[in-house]
Amino acid sequence: MADDYSSKGRTIAKNTLMLYFRMFFMLLVGLFTSRVVLSALGEQDYGIYNVVGGVVAMFTVISGSLNSAVSRFITFEMGRGEQAQLNKVYSPAVMIQLALSLIIVILSEPTGLWFIHNKMTIPAERIPAACKVLHFSIFSFVVNLMSVPQTASITAHEKMSAYAWTGILDGMLRLAVALAIMLSDGDRLVMYAALMAGVVLVVRMVYGWYCRTHFPECKFRMVIDSSLVGRMFSFAGWNFIGSASGVLRDHGGNILVNLFSSVGVNAARGVALQLNNSVQGFVTNFMTAVNPQITKSYAAGDLDYMMALVRKSSRMSYYLLLVIALPVIFGADLLLDLWLKEVPGHSVLFVRLFMVFSLSESISHPLITSMLATGKIRNYQIVVGGLQLLNLPVSWLFLKFGAVPEVTVMVAIAISQICFFARLVMLRGMIGLSARGFLRRVWLNVLGVTAAALPLPLLCHLFMPSGTFNSCITMVLAMACSAISILFLGCSASERNEIKSLIIKMFRK
Repeated sequence: MADDYSSKGRTIAKNTLMLYFRMFFMLLVGLFTSRVVLSALGEQDYGIYNVVGGVVAMFTVISGSLNSAVSRFITFEMGRGEQAQLNKVYSPAVMIQLALSLIIVILSEPTGLWFIHNKMTIPAERIPAACKVLHFSIFSFVVNLMSVPQTASITAHEKMSAYAWTGILDGMLRLAVALAIMLSDGDRLVMYAALMAGVVLVVRMVYGWYCRTHFPECKFRMVIDSSLVGRMFSFAGWNFIGSASGVLRDHGGNILVNLFSSVGVNAARGVALQLNNSVQGFVTNFMTAVNPQITKSYAAGDLDYMMALVRKSSRMSYYLLLVIALPVIFGADLLLDLWLKEVPGHSVLFVRLFMVFSLSESISHPLITSMLATGKIRNYQIVVGGLQLLNLPVSWLFLKFGAVPEVTVMVAIAISQICFFARLVMLRGMIGLSARGFLRRVWLNVLGVTAAALPLPLLCHLFMPSGTFNSCITMVLAMACSAISILFLGCSASERNEIKSLIIKMFRK
C-alpha cells in the first residue's frame, strides 16, 4: 500500500511539473499578449471586449454544472476500473454538450444583443463592433463547451503531457493573434474577436484528434444509458447552484462595474483578472494534477488516502500561491508599469484584492473536488451555493450607495471565507472530514505562515521611499520571507526532507 501511495505521489509530481512547464510558457505569452492587445485595442475597446465577453460567460451558469458532471463521471468510472461503464459515459456526454450548445446559442444571441443596446455603457459608434464581438464570443464559448468531454478524458487519464503541449500550441496561436492585430489597419476589436475564435477552434480539433487516437472510450456511439444520463442530469441540476453562484460573482461583478462606472474601469478589472489568472495558474495546474487522484481514491473506497491528500493539497495550493501573490501585492504598481504602456485607473487595487481573493479560495479547491467526488451534492450546493449567490446583490447594494468599484472583490473575499467554514461543516457529514482537524492542520497553519511572512516586506513597503529599486527589494524580500516561512513553519520534517531531495536531484540533473 505504501508503494502504491508513493507511485501516486510520483504521478502527481510528474504531472505537476508538466503543467508548470505549460504554465510558465502561457504566463510569459499571456503577459506579453495582454500588453500588446491593450496597446493595440486601446483602453476603450479592451474594456468592451472584456465586458461583452462577460455577458457571454454568464451562460456558463447553464454549462458549468454539466461540465462538472461530465468530468466527475468520467474520472469516477476510471477510479472504479470499469472500462465498460466508462465507454457508456463519453457518448451521452457528447450528446448533452451538443444539445446544450444549441440552447445557449438560442438564448445568448437575443439576450446579448438586447443587453448591449439597452443596458451597457458603450459609446454609440462602437455598438456595431460590440455586437460582432458578441457573435464571435458565443462561437468560442460553444466550441470550448464541446471540448469538455475531451479535456475531461485527458485529465482523468492523467495524460498531462498532452494537456501541456496543447496549451503551448494555444499560447503560440494567441501570440500570433496579438502580433496580427498590432499590424492591422482595420477594426482591431472585431479582428481580435474573430482570430481568437479561430484559435479556440484549432485547439478543439487537436483535443478531439488526440482523444480519438489514444482513448478507446472516446469514440461516439449511438448507445445511451438512460439511467446514467438521469444521474448526470441530477448531479448537474444540483451543481447548477454552485456554477451559477461562481459565474454571477465573477462575470456579474464585471457587468455591475460597467453599470455603475465605465468601460475604462472594466479595462482595469480585466487587466487585474489577467494578472490574477496568470498567478493563479500555479494552483490551477497543481490541482489539475491532484483532482483525479482525489476522485479516484473516493471511487476506490480509499478514504484515508483521500483525506490525507485533501489536507496536504489544500496547504500546498495556498503555499504555491502565497510565494508569488505576496510579491505581486507589494509590487503591483511596479509590475503594471513594467507590463503595460498605459495603466488603467483602479488597476493596482483590483490586482491586490484579486490576489487576496485567490489566496482565500485556494485552500477550498480540494474540498470542492472531494464534494463533487461523492455525487451527493444537493444539501451542499443549497447551503454553500446559496451563500455565494449573495455576492451579486450585496455588491449591487454597496455600489448603489456610492462604494468604489473594487467593493465587488472585497465582498467576494468576505463571502469566500464564510463559504469555507460552511464547506467544512457540510463535508463532515458527507465524507467524514474532521472540521476541527482541518482548521488546526490547514487553516491555522496557513494563517501562521502568512503572519510570519508579512512584517518585513510590509515595513519596507510602508517606510522605504517609492521607486523602482526599492519596490524590487520589497518584492524579493516578500518572496524570500514567504519561502522561509513555508519551509520552517508550514512544512513538516518529512516534507522538508522531500523538498531537499527534490532540489538535490534537480541540481544533479
